[in-house]
Amino acid sequence: MKKVTAFIGSPRKQATYQAVQEFEKSLKSYGEIDFEYVFLKDYHLEYCSGCCLCFDKGEEYCPLKDDRDLLLEKLYNSDGVIFATPNYSFQVTAPMKNLLDRIAFVHHRPRFFGKTFTAIVTYGIFGGASILKYLETMVGENFGFHMARGCSLRTLEPRTERQQRKISQEIKNTSMRFYKELMRQTPPTPSFFRLMIFRLTRTSMKLMLDEKNRDYRYYKEKSWFESDYYYDASLGFIKKSVGYFCDFLGQQMVKHR
Repeated sequence: MKKVTAFIGSPRKQATYQAVQEFEKSLKSYGEIDFEYVFLKDYHLEYCSGCCLCFDKGEEYCPLKDDRDLLLEKLYNSDGVIFATPNYSFQVTAPMKNLLDRIAFVHHRPRFFGKTFTAIVTYGIFGGASILKYLETMVGENFGFHMARGCSLRTLEPRTERQQRKISQEIKNTSMRFYKELMRQTPPTPSFFRLMIFRLTRTSMKLMLDEKNRDYRYYKEKSWFESDYYYDASLGFIKKSVGYFCDFLGQQMVKHR
């Protein structure tokens, strides 16, 4: 049975929570799913102090002692992850942003390959689309998740029956995409952009860092300095060629910096 966890950034159980409930119901109509709700307001997270120890030495050196590792464990133990948040001042809520700040080292050391991610954003007038894009591209993809396109839901009240039907249909479509990705048997082929990011990052890291840096050791442990991509993926001739070019480009960028 697949394990799916919804991380909810809203401090209230209203539109965002109701959307996740509807998502759960729709998702379970496709197959048996173990579904868990994680309300971030119920967990103790200190604010990041910007010491950079998690980046340079490793996340275990973070001086803050709170529920960060408990939330990380929930991410590790999930086959699928949902980040759900309302629009607060044109961004995710404070509890959601605080979690992302506390696990920002994952941007440097991605690790959730093989796990599926989607996002649900609720908003009143406008602003939901940009938050959804942020969660999908800057968070989900950078963390290593396999992406299922999420939804941005206009939940301003009062709503007509027609508006509610539209919301329900968007949630259903999102759950369908998520379930399909959740059941994927083979890893997705990386896009040219993700391939470029990997090759430029690992090349510059190999030339600029050494064993003293946690990022360098992480890439070395994963054998990423020699691999085509983060995981075994079918790369055709063109993408392999692009990869080699990005290696060369990374070398030149470091050489002339």
